[in-house]
Amino acid sequence: MSRLEENGNISLLKAEVSTLNEFKSALQASFLVAVEADVGHPLEELIPSDEDIEQSFNTTGAFTYWILADGQRIGGAVVVIDQVSGRNSLAFFFIATNQQSRGFGLKAWKAIEREFPITKVWETVTPYFEKRNIHFYVNRCGFKIVDFYNKYHPDPHQYSGQNHEEGYDEMFRFEKIME
Repeated sequence: MSRLEENGNISLLKAEVSTLNEFKSALQASFLVAVEADVGHPLEELIPSDEDIEQSFNTTGAFTYWILADGQRIGGAVVVIDQVSGRNSLAFFFIATNQQSRGFGLKAWKAIEREFPITKVWETVTPYFEKRNIHFYVNRCGFKIVDFYNKYHPDPHQYSGQNHEEGYDEMFRFEKIME
């Protein structure tokens, strides 16, 4: 394991294959809190699904990082890098619920941007009900909302047949054009 980028007390660490199950569990635990708060009851399925997370790990150009604060895992990110086009995407990004509201998310995002300085455009999506995420991406990180995916305008990258709670597939797509 090698530390990639120091940012105050925040660093990125490439996740080893042996830690991907831990990563998946931490990601799902973080996402589950927000989804259950929105739907008002416990979910029976994991959000995001194991299949969705594993697909992101195995996408061409994917890098999976643990986010560390003072050497302790507090979150993670999966980014997909296209060296040719410079259009890169943030597939997953999370800070553990007990570590939120401490500035770690923004520091981690800035570390990711520095790790991939050739990026022309970053893109990501988040569920429509995730006001905290929308605020983070738009007001803190400088993304712009460019699409609202819903039943009238479906996400062209979403596979059909996913069985999510009603409305879960309504997503905002964001882009950040880098200078």
